[in-house]
Amino acid sequence: MSVLQSPIDSALRAHRPLLAAAVTSGLVGIVALAGLLVDDRVLTGAPIWLKPFKFAVSVAVYAATLAWMLTYLRRGRRWGRRLATVSAVMIVGELALITAQVFLGRMSHFNVQTSWDALVWNIMTAMIAILWLANVVLAVLLGTQRLDDPALASALRLGMVVALAGMAIAFFMTASTPGIEAMRSVEDGIAGAHSVGVPDGGPGLPIVGWSTSGGDLRVAHFLGIHALQAIPLFAVALTALAARTPWLRSEWVRVQLIRTAAGTYAGVVAVTTWQALRGQPLTRPDAATLVTLVTLFEVAAGAAVMVLWMGRREVESRAAALTENAAKA
Repeated sequence: MSVLQSPIDSALRAHRPLLAAAVTSGLVGIVALAGLLVDDRVLTGAPIWLKPFKFAVSVAVYAATLAWMLTYLRRGRRWGRRLATVSAVMIVGELALITAQVFLGRMSHFNVQTSWDALVWNIMTAMIAILWLANVVLAVLLGTQRLDDPALASALRLGMVVALAGMAIAFFMTASTPGIEAMRSVEDGIAGAHSVGVPDGGPGLPIVGWSTSGGDLRVAHFLGIHALQAIPLFAVALTALAARTPWLRSEWVRVQLIRTAAGTYAGVVAVTTWQALRGQPLTRPDAATLVTLVTLFEVAAGAAVMVLWMGRREVESRAAALTENAAKA
């Protein structure tokens, strides 16, 4: 099976419930976009339809990516399909509850102000936990597969692991942080917060809404979850570049570059989590954050250069050996 196979064709062959979830999410995204244009209501400092729009886009991409990844399952395929169906139901169910709360003009996340709000939030919490556990098992299943392309296999496994860590960051949002206490001081019946040190709904970046006045756990949460796409896409890019760059034709080189990229990506997720938990905005990193990030990227660049140098040496050595053999012949 080609690394560059069509994701849509793969999804159709692999798992239709996930594809249906992706299509449904896309439709919800269109509805939410229309809501942004015609509904001027604001909730926690943002247009009320912005949350379902962002979730719909993210869920559509997630479902399509997971469906594509399932095409590489050989062992445990039946269990993988069942767990993927569970995942599809959970993400569509969560999106439906988020959208329902928008119609009611209510907060969906962390809201326990009324018995209905508490019921919705408790159901969503259970769905998120089930989704995370299903993805843990899927990650294990993917980790046991032997693929024709070791580089892609490494990317799929590492992408799932970092994505699971990104999902788990959501648990910090319900812990006892200064952000939650700040939200409770503004409004009763709050069981969590995205921001740290400031209430949700304050000044934020355009579209994403990440706080510019305090820490925001959504940054690391977003980056971590989308490792599911970023790391496998990096593997696909390396495979495409290998056609023009002899150094990348070595499976060992591509695997090591993917491991380096995944480790760096995971490091960025860890640093942005640490930054948020200290109540520090993404846009105003302190010296400790900057030094840590610069060190991380320097180590990654050094590792990548070393891997490429070793790949080049291997190519040159093989070329020299071929020339020598040809001269002897």
